Amino acid sequence: MTAVLPALPVLLPALGAGVPLLRLSRPVTRGLGVGVLAGVVGCGAALLVLADRHGPQTLRVGGWPAPLGITLVADRLSALLLTVSALVALAVLLFAVGQGVAEERRSSAVVFHPAYLVLVTGMSLAFLTGDLFNLFVAFEVMLAASYVLITLDGDENRTRAGMTYTIVSLTSSLLFLSLVALVYAATGTVTLAQLGARLAELPDGLRSALALLLLSVLGIKAAIVPLHFWLPDSYPTAPAPITAVFAALLTKVGVYALLRTQTLLFPRTGVWILLACTAIITMIVGILGALVQDDLNRLLSFTLVGHIGFMLFGLALFDTRGLTGTILYVVHHIVVQAALFLVAGLAVFRTETAALHRMAGRPRPGPLVVTLFVLPALSLSGVPPFSGFVAKLALLEAAVAQGTPAAYALAGTALLTSLLTLYAMTRVWTAAFMGRPPDRREAGPESPPGVGGDRPRGTRLMLAATAGMAATGVAVAVCAGPLARIGERAAEDLLHPREYRSAVLEGGER
Repeated sequence: MTAVLPALPVLLPALGAGVPLLRLSRPVTRGLGVGVLAGVVGCGAALLVLADRHGPQTLRVGGWPAPLGITLVADRLSALLLTVSALVALAVLLFAVGQGVAEERRSSAVVFHPAYLVLVTGMSLAFLTGDLFNLFVAFEVMLAASYVLITLDGDENRTRAGMTYTIVSLTSSLLFLSLVALVYAATGTVTLAQLGARLAELPDGLRSALALLLLSVLGIKAAIVPLHFWLPDSYPTAPAPITAVFAALLTKVGVYALLRTQTLLFPRTGVWILLACTAIITMIVGILGALVQDDLNRLLSFTLVGHIGFMLFGLALFDTRGLTGTILYVVHHIVVQAALFLVAGLAVFRTETAALHRMAGRPRPGPLVVTLFVLPALSLSGVPPFSGFVAKLALLEAAVAQGTPAAYALAGTALLTSLLTLYAMTRVWTAAFMGRPPDRREAGPESPPGVGGDRPRGTRLMLAATAGMAATGVAVAVCAGPLARIGERAAEDLLHPREYRSAVLEGGER
């Protein structure tokens, strides 16, 4: 069973996506989707345990060794992010099922579930692939599914936003495919485990050009400033669960690809000044953009952009402490960002508006929904003792240990961004969650649970999924010690990939 375990996170959702073609009932289709994602979570957790105890787990598809065949690799980093991402995807799917039941939507169910599982298939492949070309394929699978999801049951504005998202993503894909071709022409391989040594043999100018092209391609995927412009115009137009899963996962897959490729293919010593400057600009532009937004989802989207800078912070330091902080921050942000967008979905569902100035005049949600906002909001702002504080503290300690002007500039910008994030979350709190006391006469049957009025079918599931994400964020803080130790070992793997290369190339050409 363990021999085929790396393939299951890709195969299960891919096979599950085809089940709606059998024309099963909606409850069976929903149950199957939930079961498939629960299976992916279990497979990811098993791979994490095996990778942590015994080293990277590999599967040579068809028995062909690298570089001739496709190799799936699960090391500590990929297994950790796969597990957390699958858990978030499961929670968001439960929220989407509840929202569909509460709003009695029927037409989109037959399209939503297979597209959602295809999205998870691409995500799993991106985390597990061992070569550059199949990383490109994974992004294309996610693009195809995400375009369907972002325009599902959409009006003219949503379709226009979906087209913007697709055009930018296709442009990035063309650049990515060109990069793969250039890398293969220069080195004769696209296997990640081989590329590090072969790229080191290239002239410095060509090697630097390939590194910058790769940074630009993945920078679009990860929404790094100034390549972020598509995100705030695309994500807020989608339904709440789609926005939540996009914000939580898609940009983090881009960040994972940056971590994997820059450390494995273009190792460095000392601070990477270009990326440090990019991280600083990303933090500042993102959070300042959030402060001037009146739309709740756009505010959260700009906050998402700003906090991508924290993940670049640790990578720019290019040492074990910095990468450990980045890994912790990615895990924290996946969970917290999903929770915030799900709570925003509940708030918009209740008030029927995403405009903060209009929310301020509506009855405030009940204490349960308010609590579900406060927990991830404080965590995102870095308030102790939440997970955001733990991750930011790790990054700040790494910067102090580095002791260079660039590291101190990163640390100062991170502190300023955290304070401005707290201010932005306070604005949301004041407008959306501190309005007039709930009026039972105004609260109709469409009020979500914990907000007021009767609880319609499906809204309990929406609340449970959101509460699960908020609780997971608390669990990340509670388990900060073991998680930090796993993150440190994963960071060592990135900086010293001898074991990774050995696992992939064992029995094959080096």
